[in-house]
Amino acid sequence: MNTLKIKNITIGEGIPKIIVPLVGTTKELILQEAELVKELRPDVVEWRVDFYENVEDLEAVKDLIAKLRDIFSDQLLLFTFRTHKEGGNKEISDAFYLKLNQTAVLTKNIDLVDVELFSGDHNVHAILSIAKENGVYVIMSNHDFEKTPPKDEIISRLCKMQEYGADIPKIAVMPTSVDDVITLLDATHTMKTQYANRPLITMSMGGKGVISRLASEVFGSAFTFGAGKSASAPGQIPAAELRTVLEILHKGM
Repeated sequence: MNTLKIKNITIGEGIPKIIVPLVGTTKELILQEAELVKELRPDVVEWRVDFYENVEDLEAVKDLIAKLRDIFSDQLLLFTFRTHKEGGNKEISDAFYLKLNQTAVLTKNIDLVDVELFSGDHNVHAILSIAKENGVYVIMSNHDFEKTPPKDEIISRLCKMQEYGADIPKIAVMPTSVDDVITLLDATHTMKTQYANRPLITMSMGGKGVISRLASEVFGSAFTFGAGKSASAPGQIPAAELRTVLEILHKGM
């Protein structure tokens, strides 16, 4: 698995990089949350723009991206609209999903953009193209909040993201048993050792899946998500506690 360097961060080696989400609903709350998250020293800050009440106002979105860029001058900034069908907070049209992500990329104030694997071929190719033209890296993602697919299906989806040209494939699944968590971890290890030629992100959500967020370096996930003011998905633990555990495990490897 190759590493990827974005600014001063090398992804895919050493301690997994910590992503902390911003989930405020208003400009004021997001900026307050940003100041709190900055104190946690995350490697990446994810703006979950689907929580933002004015997400359909593209000028307001661009203004907030600029303000977040000023706050997070030393961190990577990830722009994510999580669609409702994949666990997000708001429904929008496919056409607006494309326009929103293109607008974010064209500000050149973000480092990464999240593109959902199942957002449609046209949207996937269009966002990938404009991102590459503007020096923005693509995390291609898939989220299953109902179940954990079989190992082969998890690997197939991650390989499909590679084939599309995503810089970082990502999958998050929901376990209904400990066996499901083992399936996700086994798929991650196999993907890393046999198929991946770039860093990847995997996680098993919820309480049963917390181990996947902690042991990501062991199995091959290059990133893990920690909660700042609030979690953006089930199973996220506070970022400061997460960092402590990651460092302990890293010393033992």
